Amino acid sequence: MKKYMVLCAGLCLAMVLTGCKSKESAYKQAYEKAKAAESSQVQAPVEETVEETPVVTPVQTRPVTETKVVDNVDNVAVREERVSVVNGNGLRNFSVVVGSFSVIANAEGLQQRLKNAGYDAQVVKNEERNMYRVVASTFDDKGSAVQSRDQLRSNYPDAWLLYQKK
Repeated sequence: MKKYMVLCAGLCLAMVLTGCKSKESAYKQAYEKAKAAESSQVQAPVEETVEETPVVTPVQTRPVTETKVVDNVDNVAVREERVSVVNGNGLRNFSVVVGSFSVIANAEGLQQRLKNAGYDAQVVKNEERNMYRVVASTFDDKGSAVQSRDQLRSNYPDAWLLYQKK
């Protein structure tokens, strides 16, 4: 009787294990169904387009005195932020920022490395973003700042220009 039960249990186990296998034909059918659905989406009928009359807003002219122009040498991007000097001599209009940190100790470490390299580095803080910016050099005109930034990008590829909001 034990032999009969073991034989039946073995036969049931074999049927369960072989019945659970996925067949290759099932995968192939699913693949073909997905391809057919994809091709039907690509070949969707094109609807006729109705030409609409564009809405034009009137141009409002302003006197030249209301337009604020910041020097734009070579279309170089400049970020305008309100910052205060934490450690340094003070900023001019355009500054070259080589690092931004949320911890002042990290900013002061980079400032010291720049000072050792001969730069008049400063640390400034942007209160709105709670970030310490490390300024390598600062200039009155944008052209000089762009040249300095381009030179600094060999060691600091993410260097950018900062225009201090008044």
